[in-house]
Amino acid sequence: MNELSRAERREFLRSAAVAGGGLILSVALPGANRWSAAADAAAAGAVPADSSINAFVKIGTDGTVTLVMHKSEMGQGVYTGLAQLLGEELNCDLGCMRIETAPVAAIYNHPVIPFQFTGGSMSIASCWTSLRVAGATARTMLIQAAANRWQVGADLCRAERAMVFGPGDLKATFGQLAAAAGRLPPPDPGRIQLKPQNEFVLIGKPLKRIEGMQKVNGSGEFGLDVRRPGMLRAVLARPPALGATPKGIDDTAARAVRGVIKVVPLSAGIAVVAKNTYAARKGRDALVIEWQAAPGPVPDTERMRADYHKLSLTEASLIARNDGDVASALRSGSAKHLEAFYEVPYLSHAAMEPLNCVADCRADRCDVWTGTQMQSPDRAAAASVAGLPPEKVFIHTTLLGGGFGRRASASSDFVREAVELSKKLKAPVQIVWTREDDMNGGWYRPQWTNRLRASIGTDGKPLAWHHTVVGQSIMAGSIMQSMVKDGLDPSSVEGGAEMPYAVPNVRVDLHTTTAPVRVQWWRSVGHSNTAFAVEGFIDECAAAAGIDPIEYRRSLLGNEHPRHRAVLDLLARESGWGQLLPRGRARGIAIHESFGSVVGEVVEMSMQEGLPRVHRVVAVIDCGIAVNPQMIAAQLESAINYGLSAALYGEITFVEGKPQQANFDAYPVVRINEAPMVEAHIIPSTQPPSGVGEPGLPPIAPALCNAIFALTQKRVRRLPLIRGGQFTA
Repeated sequence: MNELSRAERREFLRSAAVAGGGLILSVALPGANRWSAAADAAAAGAVPADSSINAFVKIGTDGTVTLVMHKSEMGQGVYTGLAQLLGEELNCDLGCMRIETAPVAAIYNHPVIPFQFTGGSMSIASCWTSLRVAGATARTMLIQAAANRWQVGADLCRAERAMVFGPGDLKATFGQLAAAAGRLPPPDPGRIQLKPQNEFVLIGKPLKRIEGMQKVNGSGEFGLDVRRPGMLRAVLARPPALGATPKGIDDTAARAVRGVIKVVPLSAGIAVVAKNTYAARKGRDALVIEWQAAPGPVPDTERMRADYHKLSLTEASLIARNDGDVASALRSGSAKHLEAFYEVPYLSHAAMEPLNCVADCRADRCDVWTGTQMQSPDRAAAASVAGLPPEKVFIHTTLLGGGFGRRASASSDFVREAVELSKKLKAPVQIVWTREDDMNGGWYRPQWTNRLRASIGTDGKPLAWHHTVVGQSIMAGSIMQSMVKDGLDPSSVEGGAEMPYAVPNVRVDLHTTTAPVRVQWWRSVGHSNTAFAVEGFIDECAAAAGIDPIEYRRSLLGNEHPRHRAVLDLLARESGWGQLLPRGRARGIAIHESFGSVVGEVVEMSMQEGLPRVHRVVAVIDCGIAVNPQMIAAQLESAINYGLSAALYGEITFVEGKPQQANFDAYPVVRINEAPMVEAHIIPSTQPPSGVGEPGLPPIAPALCNAIFALTQKRVRRLPLIRGGQFTA
């Protein structure tokens, strides 16, 4: 048997039944691979250990194989990757498979984190074994059904291309066997055999997206596409400053707009309800509202920067790592001492599809249609607002036009307000957020300041390393609150606490701040900050030692981090590191581990008209077995351009509590003419898959800034690089 013991396999096999003449197979999904400080905290007891999710495989009499999908498709290719896992062991290609989005149920919960969601680059890894077992179980039952029909031994039958073949000319389609297979008891776990990797025919292949044609021809349904009978539309007037509340409202002009039906106060703002979105928006803009400022201090970016810097100079009591005697080593008179401050701003998620939600709340039932990453929490929130038991609330997950963590809302804000409005209207309603609503919606990646100090010995290697992080906690007060242990949020220091370089004295500590600004996970979470700080500062150490940046990293990795070394070696070779570049160009490197994967990136850039221009990025990833190399390359390209947008332009700033960026004119993203050529390389591996969607992001900012130093001898330690059209080094 491969990978699972007999007892473990038995846990997968829950039931098999006939429904509509076909086979329905329920398969429990036990614990998955774990990675990152946050997941380790969960595994250590931050969440209940008895969490499990179930996937259902349906085979219809027409031969269609249905995978009931418990993960959200937001462009990352999860529909395709998970279908490959199932199809590999079932022995059917993706052409005969379809996706049916799952309802919310405990059987679909993540195996470690006890609710149904998509995030943390976990989807493929958490389903790696379980969905293959699901396919192998269904295959075994179909083969047994065929053997019974033909009165031959099951060992004389085989499944191929959605058919079962027996001795001689005997053959039958999965559809012809589905009903009989559905009447069989689940097979003994000992009979479930998974393929060895050298027999894979789907896993490892760059297959096209299973939902791709739906997106091309427009038949795929995103949240904005949802239409329900009698559905009204609404747009909200939201607070212009954090914490502001309406003091007085004049809705006369709004109600006079053609198509406007009524104006409704909600917890989140003032809703203008209309027959169409245009009228709702026009009516919203016609509202005259006097806003009452929030009591107490209001966030101001420059004031917060000064406060964070001052706090970083004080001793932190939250200690994430403490090896050796850092204080003594930093006082060494014979060593060279370095100190630097790295800063990153608040960031918006800025998904291309703004937030939206349709709710139909009735006395005995509530239906919600939206692109969500958080099915279980959203159902609980909707039930709370509707005043119904959770089993009376139904979440219909659509395709997502980008997520990046914003649609994994810690508060279910966009769901709550839609249910609240529908309940008041006693009618289905769609709330649409404008781009400005979305960008000023008040949920951001935190602003962080990092203070780093190091002492360098006579051989150029660090003797001591002290990293202090200052910023808000993402997990505190969220559904992941239990991950915060003794006041320390592991997501604030992830990537810093696990810094891989061999330094005898290391201390990583944390000052957790509070602010009215609401924060939540953003693509790669804390790694987006710590990689910038760690990989920038290690480059400073290399420069101080007068050693090549790649050779310096390699010397500090030793033999304890073979994956990092393999990534570095391939990266150096594929990027042409050390080879002469055209005049005015330079390279920079960064390498970082996150979500179980190691990614290294080399940026090739120049300065054009005083601004940095990235021409080429070479990326190498070790993410275990590459289930779909094409999707992995696409995710690296996506993460690099998303991260590059943040590094060059991205920031949300506050003046007296008001966010200063509201649309892409003030919050630019990399345009197609700015996008670099990206070359993606995957380290061959036989290990189970690890994360892909996020790990490509953390190295891009430090690699770019390290390249800028190589070209200009100027260190950039604050992001973004471009403010007001000017390079801010």
